[in-house]
Amino acid sequence: MPKGYWVAHVDVRDPAAYEAYRQANAVAFAKYGARFIVRGGAQEVREGAAKGRTVVIEFDSPEVARACYDSPEYQAAKALRDPVSSGDLVIVAGWDG
Repeated sequence: MPKGYWVAHVDVRDPAAYEAYRQANAVAFAKYGARFIVRGGAQEVREGAAKGRTVVIEFDSPEVARACYDSPEYQAAKALRDPVSSGDLVIVAGWDG
């Protein structure tokens, strides 16, 4: 079964307030076994455009990735993030080839 991933590109307008989101999302991520692959490290855009921060999170399956996103725990954290950032988030199945 392929892994599931969240791939997010985010611009943060208020880093101090965003920190509250990061603390709150830890509850959902622990519950659903999330593993950070990329967490806002240095990035170099070679083609197109990207937001200031890239995050890649691995889950045991796409179903678990979706369940985490839909969970009350993550939605509570997301409510803290939405007013202070903008971004794109895709849930994608890993390659099982």
